[in-house]
Amino acid sequence: MLTKGKAVQEFIAEDELTTFEGWLKFQCIDAATITPDELEKWRCSFNESRLLSSATPKVGLMKLRPVPGEHRYAVAVREGTDLWLTLWVRHSRKGEFFVMLPRGDQAWDVHASYHLDGTRHIKSHGHTGLPAQKIQPLTGAFRGTENLVTFAGYGPKTVGAICDPSAFSGIVEIAPGILGPRDGQITVDLLEPGCQPPAASPYTTIVRRDVFRDTTPWVVITIESFS
Repeated sequence: MLTKGKAVQEFIAEDELTTFEGWLKFQCIDAATITPDELEKWRCSFNESRLLSSATPKVGLMKLRPVPGEHRYAVAVREGTDLWLTLWVRHSRKGEFFVMLPRGDQAWDVHASYHLDGTRHIKSHGHTGLPAQKIQPLTGAFRGTENLVTFAGYGPKTVGAICDPSAFSGIVEIAPGILGPRDGQITVDLLEPGCQPPAASPYTTIVRRDVFRDTTPWVVITIESFS
């Protein structure tokens, strides 16, 4: 399909990754163009990935106890009666910000954080994935905008984290077909009250944007598709 002169790649749903054909499509492999030996190697890799996936427990209902003075904002995919949690933002009583991703493997513990002294980093498995950065501190007047994080690559049904709306101050609820294993991304920015949110990248299209004004700075959650 073409739009505005650009080719739009076909959306890959997470369910497709449970089949060898769909998994090959995700890997950008055309089975008709490789040798039987190469195809068998890819099949072995697929089987290993399925074993790993089946061994990882689903998260289930996220039991987040209420904390006075804390604000939480969720992004969730609505599919029928199911509401799958993909990500949430936490503004602590201390005034720091965290972006959390639910995972069945608790040791993974992937998250981004923005601390009072202006330190921003992303961690998983207890280690910093990228060098920590110093941006404006949260202890004085907040000016303009700061990007907290952008995360891509989602399989909410596979993770199996059930969203409880009562646990959050606000929810960005989206339909299926936007966030997938290779499609779509979620960007979290902090914004000076009264300022305009950042413009979209030339390589993405904003599908939805919500601004939460309970805190200072404001929290901006943007759902984007890849143009």
